[in-house]
Amino acid sequence: MEVYLVGGAVRDELLGLAVRERDWVVVGATPEELTRLGYQPVGREFPVFLHPVTHEEYALARLERKTAPGYRGFVAEFSPSVTLEQDLRRRDLTVNAMARSASGVLIDPCGGRSDLAQRLLRHVSPAFVEDPVRVLRVARFAARFAPLGFRVAPQTLALMREMVANGEIGALVPERVWRELARALETEAPAVFFEVLQGCGALAVLLPEMDQPLAPLASAAALGFSAPVRFAALLAETAVAQIESLCERLRVPGEFRELALLSARLGALLHGGAPPPVAIQDPAWLLGILEAADAFRRPERFAAWLQVLQSRAVAAGVPPPAAADLAARFGGGLQRAAGVRLDGAQLATLKGPAIAGELRAERLRALASATIAPPP
Repeated sequence: MEVYLVGGAVRDELLGLAVRERDWVVVGATPEELTRLGYQPVGREFPVFLHPVTHEEYALARLERKTAPGYRGFVAEFSPSVTLEQDLRRRDLTVNAMARSASGVLIDPCGGRSDLAQRLLRHVSPAFVEDPVRVLRVARFAARFAPLGFRVAPQTLALMREMVANGEIGALVPERVWRELARALETEAPAVFFEVLQGCGALAVLLPEMDQPLAPLASAAALGFSAPVRFAALLAETAVAQIESLCERLRVPGEFRELALLSARLGALLHGGAPPPVAIQDPAWLLGILEAADAFRRPERFAAWLQVLQSRAVAAGVPPPAAADLAARFGGGLQRAAGVRLDGAQLATLKGPAIAGELRAERLRALASATIAPPP
């Protein structure tokens, strides 16, 4: 039995990056042998085991045979006779098809190290077209490694276009599309994910609602904002009905969905498609925004929306300091209005709707006395 470190850990080590997780391939063993050694089986479709101490994943070397359309249409073939090179050659990209032995020797049958040096994302073999998930994975890797200068090889992009043209891409289930999208949103250059999908034609098939300007998303990423904020920034100019349809189809988590819908609704209320404002001069208008955002009850979500607003402002050409000042003034308005309290005398003389009306009037007076316009 021989054990090899494989895939992303080897790639990232060669790039000088921190290794996030380590995966291993076991050659010359059977499931029964690993079980006897204390490994815990976790794979459903092929033998994958957790190490008894490190809990890292160890998979038996395997081959895969395409039997039906879609990314689930494979039969895994594994036995002690499957070699490491055979296992590596079934992988998606050359940079992911390298291994390192226990003694430190690099095994690179597909030219991954050379492609790392050339900053190239290139498919291992023509079998690339058999798995539609690879279209999403390549786009995600392109986004992740764009800051290092990586690009998709033209031949690989041609195969991705072929997968779109022959309908293979349509076999992807919504959960997998969202999983890859969500991971791409967390990269340094998430806009590249959508650029690659657009370049091969997959965007119009998988995510037609996301054919939007990518500058707000790029700004949100550059400002270091969270994945939900990036998602909302990307969709801020999308119709509410389209966002609802997208989120329903992909089963988008509530945090992402709510912020995207709020941003679209407030964006239309704020400026009707024009660039975000750089002035806040009307207390009644500001209070209306706070009420529409349900900011008094959900200040954390409002704070996230302010980051969306800031991202859009920067994308529209507002200097980052001015955009940050805009968000701060909205936040300051909320703080001032939320601090308003009716005293005992007011509460004693008011009933029902009159209490809400008086509270709103007091909030308006508080906002009117604040400095909410930009400095001259």
